[in-house]
Amino acid sequence: MKLLNVLVFLLIFNTFILLGYLSSTMTGNFVYERISANLTRVIDGDTIDTEMGRVRLLGINTPEKKQPYHDEAMNFLKKYEGKQIQIEERGTDKYDRTLGYLYFDNQLVNSEMLRQGFANLYVYDKDEHFSELKNAEEYARNSNIGLWKKSKNFGCVKIKQFEPVDESKDDKENLALENVCNVNLEIIIKDDANHIYTEKINSNSMLEMSFKDIWNDGGDSMYIRDDSGLLLFYRY
Repeated sequence: MKLLNVLVFLLIFNTFILLGYLSSTMTGNFVYERISANLTRVIDGDTIDTEMGRVRLLGINTPEKKQPYHDEAMNFLKKYEGKQIQIEERGTDKYDRTLGYLYFDNQLVNSEMLRQGFANLYVYDKDEHFSELKNAEEYARNSNIGLWKKSKNFGCVKIKQFEPVDESKDDKENLALENVCNVNLEIIIKDDANHIYTEKINSNSMLEMSFKDIWNDGGDSMYIRDDSGLLLFYRY
């Protein structure tokens, strides 16, 4: 009888463990393991080399080389070179890089880069870190720091027409910008995926552009800058 009671207890106990695991997985509360590794080299503001291989930081995108705040983003990560960090893995990408979140002293570094204005939010699928990342970016934007520093000409450029299209259709994506100020502007237009276009827009005039497979109806962001900072930001 005692043996039977023990077996019943173990069966019930294991059932509760299994149900708890399934529940956490289904509700998105699954706790991912953090793997400790030495950060050996910073490749750019969102890519690092570690003892476990190359890692692409999730949830953020940092400026490309020669773009504003590229060096600042890299230097922010370089202070962790040669130190033990933790990586919360989330699979790999098409380049065979580990996708993950970087922790140091229990602080989510991906979030801190957004808070410092060295990166913009870049998310494919929202997970349990999304709210923290979003709030960090909003803090930087509201504080006008880093990538969110406003140009002295902020407000001069307006979107007059914007037609992102369904990716399944063979249509052009149309964008019309208007310069409402009495100043000629050299501007940089960028999306979340770092497609970058350099254009000129004369004072009190329009700039019309067409694209292919850049802006889509699934959502993206538009950043327009001049040499002194952010002119316009639009996310949809």
